[in-house]
Amino acid sequence: QLQASGGGLVQPGGSLRLSCAASGISARLNAMNWYRQAPGKQRELVAAISRLGTTPYADSVKGRFTISRDNAKNTVYLQMNSLKPEDTAVYYCCSSTFCGQGTLVTVSS
Repeated sequence: QLQASGGGLVQPGGSLRLSCAASGISARLNAMNWYRQAPGKQRELVAAISRLGTTPYADSVKGRFTISRDNAKNTVYLQMNSLKPEDTAVYYCCSSTFCGQGTLVTVSS
């Protein structure tokens, strides 16, 4: 199970940190991903962290978002800074085989 949390309403330029608590799987031994889906758009990969710790990002979030992993807590995080209205979406935490329920991020003044 993957439980995402931390979404909410934030003003443009603000920050949020999303958390993904994993149970039943090891976040350390699996590639973990954050996807997002905005209204009327396809789901897109935002960031990933591999077993070895490599962290590719979508071009649209490079330099603003940071994915990380706490092995002791079996939790993956997505730190989102300098948020823009176009970052508004439901964010999903996913392993390579399944996703948890999403958490809504709304960036608006």
